[in-house]
Amino acid sequence: ELQEHSAGLNCGIWDYSASFVNKFGHRPSFLLPDRSKYVNMEKLFLKSYMELLVQTCHRRGALATGGMAALLLPRDKGTAYYHRVMAIVSRLKLLEIKAGVDGFMVYDLELIEPMQKLFLEHTQGQNQLHVLREDVSVTPTNLLTMPAGGVTLNGLKYNIAVGILFIEAWLTGRGHFFYKGQVEDSATAEISRSQVWQWIRHQVKLEDDNRTVTKQLVKSLAQEVQRELKEGLSSDAEAEHRLHTASAMFLEVVQKYEFPEFITTYLNLDHTFLNATAQYNRHSTFVKHKL
Repeated sequence: ELQEHSAGLNCGIWDYSASFVNKFGHRPSFLLPDRSKYVNMEKLFLKSYMELLVQTCHRRGALATGGMAALLLPRDKGTAYYHRVMAIVSRLKLLEIKAGVDGFMVYDLELIEPMQKLFLEHTQGQNQLHVLREDVSVTPTNLLTMPAGGVTLNGLKYNIAVGILFIEAWLTGRGHFFYKGQVEDSATAEISRSQVWQWIRHQVKLEDDNRTVTKQLVKSLAQEVQRELKEGLSSDAEAEHRLHTASAMFLEVVQKYEFPEFITTYLNLDHTFLNATAQYNRHSTFVKHKL
């Protein structure tokens, strides 16, 4: 359907990773480990996906783009953290350049100039359409081999926080937000809630203390995350209620027996969410009138 209309394809790490849970999440052999610790574009299934995407596009004269650098640079360029972020982004973007991509995205505007410079230093023009990647021979096994690794408490809490904060942003009409030094959006929300759903389903054990990931543990951690997030709300009753609503909605999604295919579709169409949103709107109106 898109053959006559597509100018190219984008290679997104979290979109592809979430699709595994979407299609194979009920199978233990496709258990995706902690994304914060064990999943990156250097893993075989993602590296193969990127190389095959470049090869497929360039054979047809179409552009292939890499993913988005979500990390945010601190304002102080003299700090060790600034140089660490720059080094991480440069290493990952160089990996994409060497795979043959024709460009990629960054969120932080301060990254545009150094990443453009990096691209031009390692390419022969404005794109790499001439790089046909005839050396690439990707097999189904390459694309379906899950990386080794387990699940950490930090990774579980991070996924819970991203899922809750995305829904909270959604309730205010925003499609992205900032959390712990990077921008998060629907793609990271998808992989976050997908992993939590899959870990609950397969009762995985935490590396930290061997606890089993259950609905009750996730609920307890969601409450803990909610308390931590509330600390930055400055006693804003409306924001606190919105956060509580988002947490309840997130827990509903990850506790479903059947995996909801897309969180954005679910947020738009499911009657439960419509009811929750209506309750939130009524509460907001009440707070405003009361003030």
